[in-house]
Amino acid sequence: MRPRRKYVVAIAFSSALALFIIWKLYQIQTDMKDLYCTKVLIQNKELLHLSHYQLTLLEHMYKENVNRSLPIVYAITPTYYRLVQKAELTRLSQVLRLVENFHWIVVEDSDTKTDLVTNLLNESHLLHTHLAAKTPPFEKLKNKDPRWKKHRGVEQRNAGLKWLRENLILNKDKGIVYFLDDDNTYSVKLFEEMRKIRKVGVWPVGLVGGFNAEAPDVDPKTGKVIGYKSGWEPNRPFAIDMAGFAINLDLILSKHDAQFSYKMAKGFQESEFLSYFVTKDELEPLADNCTKRFESVRGVRSVVS
Repeated sequence: MRPRRKYVVAIAFSSALALFIIWKLYQIQTDMKDLYCTKVLIQNKELLHLSHYQLTLLEHMYKENVNRSLPIVYAITPTYYRLVQKAELTRLSQVLRLVENFHWIVVEDSDTKTDLVTNLLNESHLLHTHLAAKTPPFEKLKNKDPRWKKHRGVEQRNAGLKWLRENLILNKDKGIVYFLDDDNTYSVKLFEEMRKIRKVGVWPVGLVGGFNAEAPDVDPKTGKVIGYKSGWEPNRPFAIDMAGFAINLDLILSKHDAQFSYKMAKGFQESEFLSYFVTKDELEPLADNCTKRFESVRGVRSVVS
């Protein structure tokens, strides 16, 4: 009886293995069909009369199928009209085109979306979402006001967060959320670092608060953040610049009350926003334990060295 049992077990195992292989091959074949169909659509764009944005979506669907293992980086960028706006956004778009699996959410400080930004985004060939959210007049900086006098980007960042929560699904859509200002300079390496984030990742930022680089202070033994090297209020709960952190999409989608506010103390937007998600001990130091500058240089803040 024992040889027969072994024979039956061997047949059962072989059958199960065969079924698994058939299922896997079917899955691969389905994926290849999806990729092939998307590729055919792209190649026949003129015949199908696809709009520019429809074509951009198809191109990125194709790329995402090829790079499924990479989380998408959702970058929220507030922008407003000034003489250098087009130059700033053009410079940014050239860098962002080098980033894989990237979705740019650009929010204008305006009642309506402008042709300038619409055309620039279309020409960038980046996967993007274009929104408009106007700052209330009483919160607008006047011409001679210092930058720190009013909160900036509150309406626009909240509009970006609202779009994420209304269009993405918790535990299904995966990604990283980053607040990317349009007057900063960024290295492609930064976006590669972000994809490691489980909750909230942090790193140094160049040329902030009178410092060559503002950075979390990391204990080399534990790898935990123990303080902050900051030129302004280093004792804040999170003395981190907006360019110096990113958040896992799951946290953004699960904490609907987390947003920016005009009621927050001046200079505390980042600190109070991060308090919704983690404690200091839970921060994840990136860029080799915050020893490298991969990110932004403010206002030509450098995110590079």
